[in-house]
Amino acid sequence: MSATTPGAKTTVKETGADSYNADNLQVLEGLEAVRKRPGMYIGSTDSRGLMHCLWEIIDNSVDEALGGHGERIEIILHPDHSVEVRDNGRGVPTDIEPRTGWTGVQVVYTKLHAGGKFGGSNYGAAGGLHGVGASVVNALSSRMDVEVDRGGATYAMSFQRGHAGVFDDKSGTPSPDASFTPEPGKATLRKIGKAKRGVTGTRVRYWADPQVFVRDADFQLDKLRDRARQTAFLVPGLEISLSDNRGSEPVAESFKYDGGISEFVEFLAPDQALTDTWRLQGEGAYTETIPVLDEATGHMVSREVDRNMEVDLALRWGGGYDTTLRSFVNIIATPKGGTHQAGFEAGLIKVVRDEVTKNARKLKAGNDKLEKDDVLAGLTAVVTVRIPEPQFEGQTKEVLGTPQARAIVQRTIVNGMKERFSSTKRQDKTETSLLLEKIVTEMKSRIAARAHKETQRRKNALENSSLPAKLVDCRTNEVERSELFIVEGDSALGTAKPARDSEYQALFPIRGKILNVQKASLADMLKNAECANIIQVLGAGSGRSFDLSAARYGKVIIMSDADVDGAHIRTLLLTLFFRYMRPMLEAGRVYAAVPPLHRVVVLNPGKKANETIYTYSEAELQKLLKKLERAGKKYQDPIQRYKGLGEMDEDQLWETTMNPQARLLRRMNLQDAAEAEKVFEVLMGNEVAPRREFIVEGAQHVVPQLIDA
Repeated sequence: MSATTPGAKTTVKETGADSYNADNLQVLEGLEAVRKRPGMYIGSTDSRGLMHCLWEIIDNSVDEALGGHGERIEIILHPDHSVEVRDNGRGVPTDIEPRTGWTGVQVVYTKLHAGGKFGGSNYGAAGGLHGVGASVVNALSSRMDVEVDRGGATYAMSFQRGHAGVFDDKSGTPSPDASFTPEPGKATLRKIGKAKRGVTGTRVRYWADPQVFVRDADFQLDKLRDRARQTAFLVPGLEISLSDNRGSEPVAESFKYDGGISEFVEFLAPDQALTDTWRLQGEGAYTETIPVLDEATGHMVSREVDRNMEVDLALRWGGGYDTTLRSFVNIIATPKGGTHQAGFEAGLIKVVRDEVTKNARKLKAGNDKLEKDDVLAGLTAVVTVRIPEPQFEGQTKEVLGTPQARAIVQRTIVNGMKERFSSTKRQDKTETSLLLEKIVTEMKSRIAARAHKETQRRKNALENSSLPAKLVDCRTNEVERSELFIVEGDSALGTAKPARDSEYQALFPIRGKILNVQKASLADMLKNAECANIIQVLGAGSGRSFDLSAARYGKVIIMSDADVDGAHIRTLLLTLFFRYMRPMLEAGRVYAAVPPLHRVVVLNPGKKANETIYTYSEAELQKLLKKLERAGKKYQDPIQRYKGLGEMDEDQLWETTMNPQARLLRRMNLQDAAEAEKVFEVLMGNEVAPRREFIVEGAQHVVPQLIDA
């Protein structure tokens, strides 16, 4: 059998052992291998694979901008399900490639492992490395049109499923269904017009092949928007415009950021800042042995080459406990990490451990050892490296494998953090001190959660009598059935205790308004008796260590008075759950009781018993009174207005607020955590100005007569 061409795959036909010979071997030439096994190149043939194809084309344009050749990229989603990417880079080469005798355009879009990123001087650091991106997309497209502005002219070439040729667009509108005439071998690069002097760039429009991709595969605007925004952050000064013309109302957006990854960190951060965004940069040199093309012989030979890696890091800590860490190699996202991310985490943990050990007495850290989760709690970071010919694990480039990246990134983060911790500037000293306190508190919280993990279950907790004395617990051990009522004050507890069903309803009273945990630190929250007791009663831990499966109650019901103070207490409790027990909200297990505002006794004539009706708003009361008036019925005057739960007797409280068959509960859902975080920060955070603005803007919607003052 003759040698296969580059990119060829050899497969074996299924046949009996006796008849197996060389005739049974099948050679897939060129792009046939891509169409036979598309998942090997793009991961899948659903929307994810469709988007990966688009990333390949976009990344070619981004690589041009990354090298300083262009500052604008346009992405257009057309109504006919095609997509177009335009850039003002140097343009794909249009001259003849000497080894094939084909134009650069035909080589790039039809040959696997062909391109300008194999160790030459064309690209210092690029995302496309294997030379298969554009050709793979072409192979999986029912039509691809390429236009290049270069040398004062505009050139064009078309392809069908990887083969060059000419489409007969009689209607004037390009379509993959148009008649196609293939051009075997060397294809014609058509000159279709003139380009202005100095104008260069590439335009690629393609239609994904329905024979390859599943029927419901489609371009996802949200992911495309996120990717465009992300790339604009990573390449400062690059403008990326996005146009979606598929719907009845076209969508157009543009992204451009000059602050780079520092702005990216601020955009990603989900919580209130504890430190400023710290920018750390460095570089490192190394050597590696790689195969390169010998121009004299035309063969690949192994040579040792010098490399230089640039590292750019941005990080900051917030008051929360979630970790947001994004890593990139030459603007290509590596969601599964790799050697650069491993080096970042190892260096960061080493520096912080050394600093905690150095200040152990001041921080009261003891002899306990910090773990990675303690350090990363509340961290938002972007890790980027630029490196020639990085080694990725597979074409999807989700993991960086270059071993030298670990040491260089680790050295950069260690040096940068040491400089920050040793700084004599007042702001740096304040921020590093707060950071160490937060990290040590996270460590103590984790250790405490681990130590009490078993005792947090209902049975163990009761046996050890470790629950707060004021908890009025229920009898059942069935978590799904049980309910914990958090009630406002002892007066409400006094009424609720005889009113409840002690089989499955537990009561826990709080004294007035708890700590505003949006403003307080984690340490202050844990020191606060009311907050600590609520966490202890629920028995599932807090923050990062919260374990939803360990929660002792199926429902948590906030039962506060129907007045301004009651609303404030409810908000404070919800803030506590949002910040430190968020999985309870996400699971829909937190409720607010809805007690009535009015009790109307309808007087019935004769011996017929009077009827009692409860209303839950002023509008509902007025509607009821008008209805009674029309029916000629009288009611007891004055109407009882409940200002607190303590004003009800036990029967009334059970009937209106605690009886599952008759009560109203408002479930607290968390449909958009990021948006909820912003609202909580405005209403409960440290910044007064946004809250004042909120109050001023909302003042016109307040009805003074309804204010209970």
